[in-house]
Amino acid sequence: MIYLRKNRYKYYYKNMKRISIILVMLCFTILGSSQEKADTVKVGGMIIIRKHGNEEKNKEYKMPERKRSKPSNLRTNWWIVDLGFANYTDNTNYTGSDAQQYAPGSNDSWLKLSSGKSVNVNVWVFMQRLNMIKHVVNLQYGLGFELNNYRYKEPVRYDPNPPAVSNPPILYLDQALNRSYKKDKLAADYITVPLMLNFNFTPKRTSDGFGISAGVSAGWLYSARNKTVTSDEGKKKAKDDFDLERWKISYVGELSLGPVKLYGSISSKSMYSRGLNITPYNVGIRLSRW
Repeated sequence: MIYLRKNRYKYYYKNMKRISIILVMLCFTILGSSQEKADTVKVGGMIIIRKHGNEEKNKEYKMPERKRSKPSNLRTNWWIVDLGFANYTDNTNYTGSDAQQYAPGSNDSWLKLSSGKSVNVNVWVFMQRLNMIKHVVNLQYGLGFELNNYRYKEPVRYDPNPPAVSNPPILYLDQALNRSYKKDKLAADYITVPLMLNFNFTPKRTSDGFGISAGVSAGWLYSARNKTVTSDEGKKKAKDDFDLERWKISYVGELSLGPVKLYGSISSKSMYSRGLNITPYNVGIRLSRW
């Protein structure tokens, strides 16, 4: 009887030992799996996975991919400013009757410009680009004001009240004694609509891209004046159209070199409707987001 009890205790002891070992193994398994889950951390859109070990090189970072927004088919740029120089090519035949009727006694030195003081400022209310081919080829157009100031070296003046005759004299050389000129300029301002074909070589950029534009513009003369500042008269302004062409058709272009943008324009014909054959052109820097 005593022998049977000893065998029974020995049997229970072995089974309990096996059960204890199994329970311990289960605990380690559960702890290991929870540790594995703790090594994976999600912070916002970033997933951090830490492998076993304490070394920094065992860390892996997975950054989410950014979704690229599709460019708009119509882009608008507001309030663009051009700063440049105004000049012209004078092909007038001063010995001809037309030139002498408009400016009696004139020669090719009368309308020489002070190039560094003759400026062009354009203020574009808006410009738009309409996608035509994969945002690389676009139609570009806008509306703005073209302001030109031609600064003369010689003391020439425009008469705002010419005699009521056919082809009256408009321009003359001031020969008043003891009068010195501090300023003598012609200002010609236009409302202008440009229309260009744009080639954008970096279509994924919203600003400071690389590209080129070329086309034409139509301008309407809304203001012209001859402003002088003299030693005895002070400031004087003579306002009239001075027989300037009311409409100005120009060839225009734009070059984008990253943050640097250049522009240029040249008129298709003379800025005067009679007498003088003078073709204006402008070049300068464009302050724009494109």
